Formats: sequence, C-alpha cells, structure tokens
Amino acid sequence: MADAPLGALGATPPRPDPWLHIVGIGEDGLAGLTPATRAVVESAEVILGGDRHHHLSDAITAERIAWPSPFSAMIETIRGLRGRRAVVLVTGDPLWFSAGARIARGIPPEEITFHPQLSAFQLASARLGWSLADCETLTVHGRPVEQMIAFIQPEARLLILTTGAETPAKIARFLTERGFGASRMTVLAAMGGAEERRFEARADAWDHEVPEFNTLAVECVAAPDAALLPRVPGLDDALFRSDGTMTKREVRAITLAKLMPMRGALLWDIGCGSGSVAIEWMRAARYARAIGIEPRADRRALAAENALALGTPRLELVAGDAPAALEGLPAPDAIFIGGGLTAEVFAAAFAALRPLGRLAANAVTIEGEARLAALAAEHGGELTRIDISRSGPVGGLTGFKPLRPVTQWSLVKR
Repeated sequence: MADAPLGALGATPPRPDPWLHIVGIGEDGLAGLTPATRAVVESAEVILGGDRHHHLSDAITAERIAWPSPFSAMIETIRGLRGRRAVVLVTGDPLWFSAGARIARGIPPEEITFHPQLSAFQLASARLGWSLADCETLTVHGRPVEQMIAFIQPEARLLILTTGAETPAKIARFLTERGFGASRMTVLAAMGGAEERRFEARADAWDHEVPEFNTLAVECVAAPDAALLPRVPGLDDALFRSDGTMTKREVRAITLAKLMPMRGALLWDIGCGSGSVAIEWMRAARYARAIGIEPRADRRALAAENALALGTPRLELVAGDAPAALEGLPAPDAIFIGGGLTAEVFAAAFAALRPLGRLAANAVTIEGEARLAALAAEHGGELTRIDISRSGPVGGLTGFKPLRPVTQWSLVKR
C-alpha cells in the first residue's frame, strides 16, 4: 500500500506554533507575573495594550502599540504583528470578561498562548470573604449599566466590573428605586497594588467619589415593599407600560416555556407591542438576545422604555410589518408571533428558524384560531387552549373573572 498523504487516514494535521501571547497583568505589574510569563513579556518585540498596561510594564523596552480606536480595529492590528514576538497585555484573566475572548474569536486559539492572572472577581471575593461560586459575576464595562437590573434579587451577591467612576452611583440609584436601598455596596480600586482603596456605604446613602477603574460588590438587601423581579418568566403585568395590548402574565409564562430561553439564543418577537415576551426571554437566560418587530412607533417606544426599566437594554427594535421586515435579520433560535399570523408570515419566519428552533403563536379571535388550526394540520405541533381566571370583587364578595381565552400553537423545527 502506498503511503497516504498526511490527513488521509485521519491523522491530525500539525498545529501552528503559537505566535501571540496574551498576558493578564495586575496592579502589582511585572512583580506579580510568574517567572515564565515575565520572561515572555521581557523578550517581546512589540507590546499592545491600554495606557494602564503600558504603565505597569514600562520597565521593559519594546515597541508599544495602544489599543486602536475604534476597538473593533484591534484584530487587524494584531494580525499585522504575525511573525514578531508579540504580547497583548490585558487586566486579570484574559478569558473572563476581557479582550482575550474577543481576540480568540478573530485569531485561531491554537495560535495564542494565554497567561492568566488573578481576576478582579477573585480578588474582590477574597477581600470580602465571599464564596465566588455563590456570586453573580457581571460586567457593565463598555455596556449599558441597566443590564445589571435583571440580577437584583433578595440576598444576591453581585460582583460587577464597572464602566467608570459614575457607575456605582447609577447602580445605587437602581437599587434604591426598586426597594433595595439597604443593600451594602463596596467599591474596590487598584486591588493588589500599593494604592489599593476601599469605599463602603448603603445604596440609599451612596455619595463616594471613586477612582475610574474599580470593581463593585453589592450585597442585595430587600425592603418589605421591594419590587421582586425574578428571572423566571411571569413578571407582574403592572411592571410593563403598555397601551393594554400585551401578553398577560400567565399566558406569557406558558409561552416562554414553549419558546425555551437558552444562553445566547436569539428570539424574534413578531408584533412585539410593549415587548413583554422579548424582555422576559432576555431576562430568563444569560446573554439571550431578542429582536422585536413592531410597525407602530408608540409601541416601540414603550418596549424600549420597558427594556431599560427591567434590565434588558440590548433589546433590538425593528420598525415594519412581517414578512417584509424579517428580511436580512439574523436567523433566530425561537420565534413568537403574538398576533397577525398569516400563511405568508409563518412561511417566512419558519424558513429562517434554525434547526431545533421553537415557534409559538397566540390567537384570541375565532379567525386567528382557525388559522392556527389550519397551520397545525399542515405542519404538526401542538395546539393548546389557555383559560385564565383572576379573582375580583363581585358585589360585596369575591369571585373569579375569566380573561379572554388564548389559543396557542407551538412546534419545534426538526
């Protein structure tokens, strides 16, 4: 038998040698690096990093490159260093809410050697004596601060990478407005360095001026009248501003159970109205995304307002009617159609849905129910009738008043 070419019999092709080193560095600078990692930095021809990183390593002679502006140009800048002894300096652990993960999406990870340092989360939990496994670790660095609102829960411990000196005061306001003003806040700055500082106060009494680069720890304490905002779907209807046309609490919870929110998954909410389904989808799973398609500007404004108030500021809103407004949108993992379902809308939506994607459509009229039944007969899935009654006054007594029944069709794309 003639020799087969490499790879023909399943042999693994040789991996490229790593040429890029991404080094985590702390406030103690070069002194905090292991001998092996320090040798890598000392032998670098070129070092890329922020002003703070260059200051922490200024004892080393090498060509220096600042983070490019905009930051999105970073990958091309780094690719241009191929063939040189290149080091990128980042803060703490390069792969935990850091630039290292972003670089690894643009450059094959096998071409990179990562050199982790203690993260701000690890340092903060050590300073406070908190079990890191029992904390929510968040970042609002360069992101909307409102996204932390979804994590405000009684007795929760939050460790937050902030976006600047003003961030703790904003978060103190969010806590206080929601009945968590007694929450204990601690800002830790320059951890591990000679200038390490600590600031503490209740959220409702926060008035510290803190350094620009800091980490915030919050121990949530709820007042008896605090707003309870669980991440499990089914928030109180009163928490949403709407014009009255919204998916009600119990129906919303059932709908989201059929849509199955998952980490990083994308939902299309067609006819999103006040955005209640899309917002609860995003709250229910880490990094879940949603696009709300809504033709009315007043309802899009309500959805945007609700998204900010309930901790999902990244809800994307698209003006227009389906199916035309669906063109060019990224393929979804789930689709909700709250009204206006037609054969054309279903065909366009279902064609875009990714394999194992979930679709749920609700109807409250006889005509809408007939369309759901016809589509279910053709495509399969499950039809469900949802009848909800809520208690209310009946004369001087109490009785149950039914809400309008909802017919729901759901299916999984296989």
